[in-house]
Amino acid sequence: MSQKIKKAVIILSGGLDSTTCMGLAQEQGYELYPITFDYGQRHRIEIENARKVAAYYGVEQRLKVISLGFLRDFGGSALTDDTIEVPHGEIEETSEIPVTYVPGRNLLFLSIATSYAEVTVAEAIYIGVNALDYSGYPDCRPEFIHKVEEVVALATKIGVEGNKLQIATPLIQWTKADIIREGLRLKVPYHLTTSCYNGQIEACGECDSCRLRLKGFADAGLKDPIAYVSHS
Repeated sequence: MSQKIKKAVIILSGGLDSTTCMGLAQEQGYELYPITFDYGQRHRIEIENARKVAAYYGVEQRLKVISLGFLRDFGGSALTDDTIEVPHGEIEETSEIPVTYVPGRNLLFLSIATSYAEVTVAEAIYIGVNALDYSGYPDCRPEFIHKVEEVVALATKIGVEGNKLQIATPLIQWTKADIIREGLRLKVPYHLTTSCYNGQIEACGECDSCRLRLKGFADAGLKDPIAYVSHS
């Protein structure tokens, strides 16, 4: 009797964390079904990085690119509203939600990924949220993920029939350095990823996201393989 193929939907931004999730899901024996989102983000270049990552894993033909342009129409975030500046300078611990938070983004991403998971008969959705290393985003907390899993169980055919669709968040309590070390063990193609919020071909090295990434590589005792305009 043939063994059932396990499938996982990967929310793939083309960044470091989501690409690590691709590597982890592959190691855990899942057939990969990546999905990425074009929401008018300032760093829209990341969609091309997602394509490259999907191609690296041999699943580019499965990659779904979903348009959510209305998030740019709504604005309200430095990533979708050009009148709000992307933070630069030293990373500071704060209780305030950063201006790079995109209202409702992960809630939308997970809802759409759930639909894709039902159609592909996937058992899991991987998302690279992280609650430990600088973020402050309310939709990256474990409590949020648990509540979404409860809603998925109630609102889907798969859930009503008694099957569980897992929302896998393997990185949620890892430091950036931990993530990078694990990714290197898995031979994750970090050279194909981007983290820059300014959306430059050569990363700016100065925005919060670039600084967090660079700090992660430094803490891991490694050199980031992507090109930077500058960083201090």
